[in-house]
Amino acid sequence: MTSAASLFTPPATGRTPDPSLAHRRATATVTLLGGSGEPLRDRDVVVRQQQHAFGFGCIGFGLVDHANGASTDPAFDEVFADRWLELFNATTLPFYWGRFEAERGRPDTERLLTAAKWFAERGITVKGHPLVWHTVCAPWLLEMDNAEIERAQRERIRRDVGEFAGVIDTWDAINEAVIMPVFTAEDNGVTRIAHEMGRIATVRMAFEEARAANPGATLLLNDFDMSTAYECLIEGVLEAGVRIDRLGLQSHMHKGYWGEERTLEVLDRFARYNIPIHFTETTLLSGDLMPAHIGDLNDWQVDEWPSTDEGEARQADEVERHYRTLLSHPSVESVNYWGFSDRGMWLNAPGGLLRADGSPKPAYDRLHGLVKGEWWLEPTTLRTDADGRVAFEGFLGDYELAPAGLPATSVRLTVPGAAHLEVQL
Repeated sequence: MTSAASLFTPPATGRTPDPSLAHRRATATVTLLGGSGEPLRDRDVVVRQQQHAFGFGCIGFGLVDHANGASTDPAFDEVFADRWLELFNATTLPFYWGRFEAERGRPDTERLLTAAKWFAERGITVKGHPLVWHTVCAPWLLEMDNAEIERAQRERIRRDVGEFAGVIDTWDAINEAVIMPVFTAEDNGVTRIAHEMGRIATVRMAFEEARAANPGATLLLNDFDMSTAYECLIEGVLEAGVRIDRLGLQSHMHKGYWGEERTLEVLDRFARYNIPIHFTETTLLSGDLMPAHIGDLNDWQVDEWPSTDEGEARQADEVERHYRTLLSHPSVESVNYWGFSDRGMWLNAPGGLLRADGSPKPAYDRLHGLVKGEWWLEPTTLRTDADGRVAFEGFLGDYELAPAGLPATSVRLTVPGAAHLEVQL
């Protein structure tokens, strides 16, 4: 227990705060007042962290059936869900047009809305991915001319953003626009109109239609292309007056970990636009790496791609290094891991934080030790001083304060450094 005399020394956690993460932390002085406005003097208060402000995310594709009560393996999914919820506070759900609306006029709205509500009810921020993309595209668009395709695309954006508003208020508005107009792997309706309209006009369409349907939505421009081509697109879009709320940067590292130097170089280049950055699609492998000469990751197809002991040890180290690097950069607001279990991983890769049987890999334990350990304030009992004040230090986010004998209250730390708050119970 912390005495009144030592009140303004942050409670010990057994861990030394990382000085490179000072921009993620606040020291809060909270004055607790009773119902009549009197200070709650000399009273025990338990402080518990409830949530991080930083977005620690993972795709929720594997929990859609579970959320709908349609699991084909309930025992696996129960464990999967528990481990998922223990670690993450944000998720991405799939809105690939060719699957979401394989038959025109019959979108999969009810199933995805049920899943989105399941996550939201558990305090998880939900993002939809994506509204405009040339891959997994609705096949029936190919029966239309370009004017009809554009009209259908606009209608799709307005419909889905509007129907999910209040549950999903964050969207990858457009995905991989750099390659979109020149994509040649397969014919699709979105590439046809992007080729005709141009990249900037296509991006404008996505953002304007989404914002019209939900003016409060957070909209991302998302891409895997970390070259100057993406920078040129961003600059052109901004010069055209299109507001980008967040920049999405993909980091599928099937051919090897980027390393701190490259990651920070990428972050510095994209941070100059003063737009918060989301690392939207992160993958690190726990098995053999993909050959370096592979261009398009989709070109690498194998039946067996096992996780290995050596690979799992490497993955754990790289996950920790990657997350520490991302949190060290003030522009990064969120990181979304692309696949929780090896079961169902994209490209059949051993990139999950769980093995195919649902058991945690060392990377899961390592990340959990950061998110809910080193970067988390354990329940701490403090005592108010003569003015009813308690002080604690922690990562930006939500905290519960429970004074002895009184209902608990919550405070939110939103700005790094010193925070002075007053709460009347």
